[in-house]
Amino acid sequence: MIEIKTIEPTKENLKRFTQYQIDLYDGNPYYVPPLISDDVATLSPSVNPAFDFCDSVYYMAYRDGKPVGRIAGIINRQVNETHKSHTARFGFIDFIDDPDVSEALLTKVEEWARGKGMKKIIGPLGFTDLDHEGMLVEGFDELSTMATIYNYPYYPCHLERLGYKKESDWVEFMMDVSDSIPDKHNRIAEIVKKKFGLKVLKYKSRKRIKDEYGRALFNLINDAYDGLYEYSRLSERQIDYYINIYLGLLNLDLVTLIVDKDQQLVGVGISMPSMSRALQKSKGKLFPFGWWHLLKGLKGKNDRVDLLLVAVKPEYQNKGVNALLFQDLIPYYIKYGFKHAESNPELETNAKVQNQWENFSHRQHRRRRSFYKNL
Repeated sequence: MIEIKTIEPTKENLKRFTQYQIDLYDGNPYYVPPLISDDVATLSPSVNPAFDFCDSVYYMAYRDGKPVGRIAGIINRQVNETHKSHTARFGFIDFIDDPDVSEALLTKVEEWARGKGMKKIIGPLGFTDLDHEGMLVEGFDELSTMATIYNYPYYPCHLERLGYKKESDWVEFMMDVSDSIPDKHNRIAEIVKKKFGLKVLKYKSRKRIKDEYGRALFNLINDAYDGLYEYSRLSERQIDYYINIYLGLLNLDLVTLIVDKDQQLVGVGISMPSMSRALQKSKGKLFPFGWWHLLKGLKGKNDRVDLLLVAVKPEYQNKGVNALLFQDLIPYYIKYGFKHAESNPELETNAKVQNQWENFSHRQHRRRRSFYKNL
């Protein structure tokens, strides 16, 4: 018999909620665990400013007193108001390969959503686009990343059995790092600089980049991503929150800002050494030795770089601004010994983003999907 329990969002409960996933994937060579402290913060109404406009509920499934699954239900009121919809989300979903467990979890979230007046449910999605999203449907034998979900191949089969259908797909690419800047990128970059009066900015001080362009960076993300699938615009409180979390972690050599003649931000590219192996060794914990593995991941030898973010102001999109980003970043990739670069998920319909990889040796190595069900 499956028992579903509501999980109150206390720190200790959320630690157990997060730990369940780490235990489920113990020994899997492709799974990359989150930092437990990060997921606890994301799921905590007292910490995450997304709760200014989101509602949530958390459930865990038990059999004979042992946890066998988990799920979160989320309603993003801001996105619903923008799209004039009544849509709930499910996320943070994990379960053993037992159809009774997955059905019990999803049925419970569907009931919660109907009780809130929702007419449709989609997922897996988080509170906003800075959370993990999309269930893996291809690429199960590829090492995951810190920014993406890994799941067993049986997950999508369980959803389809329960009547869930494809809503949207994202694709991901692995590129080989060039030995030099491609000639085409150099030519386009120089033309774009002259035509639009653009230039690249680099920083050595995290405080300076926070003070001078921290808010502008996240406002640019809002402008560049607005209109994409289920995008949730970042609020002022969220921007303050993420400035403090993210900008302090970055290697500034791998952060490129592009500004116009008035020093207004028009493009940004943010990369980071792959933290996948380091997170696997940490097992989701900073202490007692997790911090050491993470530090080695950031500072040590690494042949893979994650392309965390590329954003260009809408009026400059499709005008070659991306060539400036790669003209600046590729020499740093070479300097740090990166051999491969991995993209973040890109909507399969977003051809203008995918076209930027055409000048690099690349392969599509993963696909992930959001599913929907009418309630």
